Amino acid sequence: MYILEKIKENIAEKINKALGDASTGSAQGIIQASSLVCPPNSEMGDLSLACFQIVKATRKNPAESAGWLMEKLSGKISAISAVKTAGPYLNFTINKEFLAEETIREISKQKEKYGENKIGKGEKVMIEYSNGNTHKEYHIGHLRNICFGEATKEILSANGYNVIPVSYINDFGIHVAKTLWNYLTNKKEWEGSSEDKGYLLGKIYVDANRREKEETTAKQMIQLTMKKIEARQGEEYKLWQETRKWSIDYFDKIYKELGVKFKKIFYESEFIDEGKKVVAKLLEEGVLKKSEGAIIADFSEENLGVLVIIRSDGTALYPVADIPLAIEKFEKYKIKKSIYVVDTRQGLYFKQLAFLLHKIGYKEEIFHLGYEFVKLQSGMMSSRSGNVITYKELKEKMFEQSLVETGKRHEDWNKEKIAEAAGKISMGAMKFEMLKVGSDNVITFDIVKALSFEGYTAAYLQYTYARIQSIFKKSKIKNKKPKINVKNLFEEKESGLILKMAKYPEAVRKAGESYDPAEIAKYLFELAQMINDYYHAVSVLKAEEEVKNARLAMLSATCQVLENGLGLLGIEVLEEM
Repeated sequence: MYILEKIKENIAEKINKALGDASTGSAQGIIQASSLVCPPNSEMGDLSLACFQIVKATRKNPAESAGWLMEKLSGKISAISAVKTAGPYLNFTINKEFLAEETIREISKQKEKYGENKIGKGEKVMIEYSNGNTHKEYHIGHLRNICFGEATKEILSANGYNVIPVSYINDFGIHVAKTLWNYLTNKKEWEGSSEDKGYLLGKIYVDANRREKEETTAKQMIQLTMKKIEARQGEEYKLWQETRKWSIDYFDKIYKELGVKFKKIFYESEFIDEGKKVVAKLLEEGVLKKSEGAIIADFSEENLGVLVIIRSDGTALYPVADIPLAIEKFEKYKIKKSIYVVDTRQGLYFKQLAFLLHKIGYKEEIFHLGYEFVKLQSGMMSSRSGNVITYKELKEKMFEQSLVETGKRHEDWNKEKIAEAAGKISMGAMKFEMLKVGSDNVITFDIVKALSFEGYTAAYLQYTYARIQSIFKKSKIKNKKPKINVKNLFEEKESGLILKMAKYPEAVRKAGESYDPAEIAKYLFELAQMINDYYHAVSVLKAEEEVKNARLAMLSATCQVLENGLGLLGIEVLEEM
């Protein structure tokens, strides 16, 4: 338990004892540590309790209850230096020296582990993300998916869950047939390309959609190609095997660039045959039924509509593979929860899938973690029309711009050092833009703003870290954590920074409970603002030796918290920028 939580627990315990004494024990446990929150204005105090919930125990109105409690608690909690009322609220000011000593000690001792907890109790959960499609583009919409999934995985791990990260690749759908039909009927145009073969398949897919609209026989030819692939024979099937590897190799490069590692990657083609057997069995048992030549699950009575499993032409839809995949997750990996990171448009589908699995005996939790679109400034994207920025294009544009800006700032650096810094800055910017807002918000991606050193950006956070590192270099001391006397941290801005760092474990916990990396991003931005404000207002290196050492130790702690938080978002820090 971290120091701020210990303080809250201590306050709650004292309050409950006072309430219990007043009501002959009937009010014990009415106040929890979570009942204590931060007041809207720091001048009111560090923690606040709304006294509306204790009026039954005190038999007084909320304002009177606050005054009554103030008398009972004043001077009786060692970590609290002052207790004051503000109408129906009771506000607590934490002893600054005590909080500084304990917070810096915790961070110094736990280092990269600071902020982690064991709330998850080792519960095994599987999170599925980066569900790309072979034979199509990997665009910035996919980037949001993988960044969101990876950050959520890291946050859940930090909250004590045993997280199994997996990916599920759709390598067997109608989109594959479109791409291969276009490739086979227009080989000369594509075989001469110098593009990465995995990237090239995306262009072939977009062109296939154009041709499908223009050519009268296209749909029939695509359906025929799909059936040949599903039959696993002939030229089409051999080409599927070859081109599938092009996409998989391309995805692997992207995962490596993003620093993402999966414990397992599932493929639709591995489950489609087993899925057809399961569907036949469920049809025989009456769980599924036929309707106008298609096989469906009718959940109309449950207000979940109709789920089509197999089309009337015999081609399989998503559930055919998703059902056996879910069963394997539950039976082989023994997970209690299966999290699917898929865009919000699939919300109904996952409710239908969960209901169907529960109906056939699987009670494990299926949780759809949805997220909204990523838009271009010019409007919505469409894979079929080609109106997208691919991951490759975005990465190259951001790196080029970052390279230019970094070179301007550091004319004394060599090309390798400039390129290394530019790579971390541009990669950090891509990830942060995908994570800094809640998943229910649409993102309109702006490359220029994303790379700005000012405002709510990764570069601002990275620059804050680098700026503090420059202070350590100028101090010419090897030990960033010298023995200190916290009485030398007497500035008001120092107290604010220390309290903010003490709140970091709460941010990690809240982000885990809500599956929301934006909680971490928001916390880091607020911390960085406070650090920069402090940097401009308070002298560190020109202070007296003992004061300087105390301030350096505090700043070292802030850097550790910044690094830990950015690490949860998959963003690297830089020593220089």
